[in-house]
Amino acid sequence: MELLNSFRRAALTVLALTLSILSYAQTGKISGTITDKKTGETLIGVTVKIKGTTKGVSTDVDGKYILQAMANGKYTLEFSYVGYQTKEVSDVEVKGPSVTSLNIVLNEAGGQNLQEVVVKANFKQESVNSLYAQQKNSALISDGISSDQIKKSPDRNTSDILKRVSGATVQDNKFVVVRGLSDRYNNATLDGASLPSTEPNRKAFSFDIVPSNLVDNLIVSKTATPDLPADFTGGAIQILTKDIPDNNFISFGIGAGYNTASTFKDFKSGVRNASDYFGFDNGDKALPANFPSRNKILAGLTPAHDIAAMNSLSSNWRTYNNTALPTQNYQFTLGRVKDFTESNNRFGALFSVTYRNSQTIYNDVIRDYVNYDYHDNAYKFSTNLGAIANFAYTFGKSKITLKNIYNRTYDDQYLDRQGYNKDRGRDIKFYAFDLMQKSLFKSTLEGTHPLGENNSKINWSLSYANILNDQPDQKKISYQRDPSLAGKEGYVYVAQTDNINKENSRLFSKLNEDNFSGGLNYTLPVKMFSQTSTFKAGLSSIYRKRSFDARFIGLQANQSSSLKDEVQRRSLSTLYGKDAINGGAYYLNDISLDADSYNAHSMTNAGYLMLDNKLGEKSRLVWGLRVEQFNVVLDAKVPTPQTSVNDDYVDFLPSANYTYSLTPKINLRASYYRTLARPEFRELASASVYDYELLALQQGNPGLKEAKIDNADIRFEFYPQAGQIISVSAFYKKFHNAIESFNSDGGSSRIITYINSDQVNVYGLELEFRKSLDFIAKNDFLKNTTFYTNLSLIKSKVETNNTGLNLKDVKRPMVGQAPYIINAGLQHSFLDNKLNFNVLYNRVGRRLNVAGGVLFPAIWEAPRDVIDLQLALKVIKNRGEIKFNAGDILNNRITQYYDNDLDKKYDRSKGDETISSYKPGSNYSLSFSYTF
Repeated sequence: MELLNSFRRAALTVLALTLSILSYAQTGKISGTITDKKTGETLIGVTVKIKGTTKGVSTDVDGKYILQAMANGKYTLEFSYVGYQTKEVSDVEVKGPSVTSLNIVLNEAGGQNLQEVVVKANFKQESVNSLYAQQKNSALISDGISSDQIKKSPDRNTSDILKRVSGATVQDNKFVVVRGLSDRYNNATLDGASLPSTEPNRKAFSFDIVPSNLVDNLIVSKTATPDLPADFTGGAIQILTKDIPDNNFISFGIGAGYNTASTFKDFKSGVRNASDYFGFDNGDKALPANFPSRNKILAGLTPAHDIAAMNSLSSNWRTYNNTALPTQNYQFTLGRVKDFTESNNRFGALFSVTYRNSQTIYNDVIRDYVNYDYHDNAYKFSTNLGAIANFAYTFGKSKITLKNIYNRTYDDQYLDRQGYNKDRGRDIKFYAFDLMQKSLFKSTLEGTHPLGENNSKINWSLSYANILNDQPDQKKISYQRDPSLAGKEGYVYVAQTDNINKENSRLFSKLNEDNFSGGLNYTLPVKMFSQTSTFKAGLSSIYRKRSFDARFIGLQANQSSSLKDEVQRRSLSTLYGKDAINGGAYYLNDISLDADSYNAHSMTNAGYLMLDNKLGEKSRLVWGLRVEQFNVVLDAKVPTPQTSVNDDYVDFLPSANYTYSLTPKINLRASYYRTLARPEFRELASASVYDYELLALQQGNPGLKEAKIDNADIRFEFYPQAGQIISVSAFYKKFHNAIESFNSDGGSSRIITYINSDQVNVYGLELEFRKSLDFIAKNDFLKNTTFYTNLSLIKSKVETNNTGLNLKDVKRPMVGQAPYIINAGLQHSFLDNKLNFNVLYNRVGRRLNVAGGVLFPAIWEAPRDVIDLQLALKVIKNRGEIKFNAGDILNNRITQYYDNDLDKKYDRSKGDETISSYKPGSNYSLSFSYTF
């Protein structure tokens, strides 16, 4: 009997637990953000109630609310706030366990009587109203994509998302160009903190490192307000990642890709280790810790020490043959949220890990110009690791977040080159083994707190970032053969080891940079002109500290060695064999210069005051002043007046953005603002590095100054329906001391360096169109089909003082400025949004990459057509998704050239010379993701 009673108790317990779980599974949540309809400012402390019940919550400091444990069914919600009209929204349906998203816009009460008016709307109407308000309420000319739009697209990372932004173009699937300006004229922030450059030799950020499913909002601002950093001219790209998820979840994704030029083709490489697949070199390539210093080598080592030092270097010059495997992608994301029902506080955490490995072949790269007639084959093995860990805690109306991101890229490239050097009269074979390890770590602590009861708030942030670029043992060697000896005994390739220069040396370099930043912002609603306006003020500082170390080391032929001639005729795998080193065929040489390594630091302090004025019912003016003080110090490891930099700037940066709402669906905008472009450390450093792909030295200019840019914009916006837009914009930019790259060829060799161009004028016209095709015919198919396009037409003119620069063209287009950009696409949703189809087209006009010197002309990049196709199918109750992507389907050549006949077209038959031309291959990938 006791056993039976125990069984009954256990059965009842299991039944109760099951009913509890089933009951919980049948509950859902309602969440959203509440904003002012005219300004877009979030509202703190709005009361949200379920009509007919006592259940309710208040919005937090971000204007967000969440109603927990709602049983399935339809509800009417009531939103009330002092000074605003109360709003009731009906037909809000809960379908547990999912979250119903409802964003709300509230109108200010116009008088005492209007405060008693209750505005009524249903769920669908209010969703449309909210989307309209988001589109129209930006204080400046901008374009953005929300998390809801991202959910409906098959985009994998932030660079994919940016392809959909008007006026933006993505290069190499990671670098962004806005309004046709080169990436050095863009600024990027992640969760409110500036992002450092991820590239060692350019100012650019790799946007493919942030997964799309963690992006809450992405905004590209094309005009400036005082609260934005001033160092941009094309666009300020702001990425906000998610912090507190609506529900607990686990998701994973797996994918594979095929490249028509690479996958399953013969793949050559240097030595490969298992750790390479995880993004880390095993350390064999690094310069030994006890390796002799440059001074010791130049002073002369004993023969025994010389041989020991050479033998301590990695000696594996073998080439390995494999098969290029398909691209692999893996992603795991975990979201957790804890609600404290008694205090209404919440804690949330998001974790994400991504992994990608690709093996890419750049086959038959043509380099045919001046004295070169070369053909390259390059093989790149790449591993990318990424991780995000975000934490957030809301208490009362305050919120604190800690957001962390880590990314590591491992690129190991092997290149072989064959051809003819006309200047030397020799056949050439050239080999390069090149490993670059890059990492970025960034952590941001941020808090937002209300002050008083008038919707004022304070926001503060502290951020740290570290950037590492490690290039252990870039190995290069050239062989030559005299074609006039064909058929004779001496007709062999001979290794060029008689002299060591930067073309055939081994480079060991490491860049390490630490960034520290902090900011404080204050927002206060004020009454002006009988309207509620917003006053904002803030302070911020960014401190950057960088060290760059480079050593150029080579094994130089010993002219007195009896082994010299035999060794120089050896194949690459045995050229530097231990028998040759121990036999005295080589001695160690270090050709590093004092300026090849440097230390640098900079400090940027900024403060701003701004007002967001509503001038009547239809007008809005956002205006103010930003002041930035900037100091940069750079010294070579052995400082000289020619290599040292110590510059101070104080800049006053006014801006004004005016918006007039002609109708509820039409905005007219006008803007003026001043921005900056500051030289990067690399652009200032005299360090000279040979780029074997560009066949040129890259070197900075310590005399480079910051650029100042005056900007003006006007824009007409028409929103025919929510989520749709027709706009026309015109803009003008006047650069003072624009920063540009050019071919410095005062000597016989080419050095790519940087100059300040005196006066640059840029004029542009933009057209954006996003509209469903239901205007053709009223049916569901066309209603669910959206056509979008944006077209930019841009004209730039540079006038440069040629004094001491050896420039060929003092009047020309601006470097990096495209004359036109075309983006177009067609999107269709089938099966109640379960199947989404996207096709995208992009074309960027011919643009100047490097300004011309006298001996070496300007380098142009030819336009190419790019078509991408994306197909996404939701499966397994919308928890799973299968995605098919086809990228660069046309596979047009990527070409840079000298336009010798000046006809603005690339044509080798008419004398144009090819700097680089190759087909990258089309990419096809299939992936599957699932969320628990």
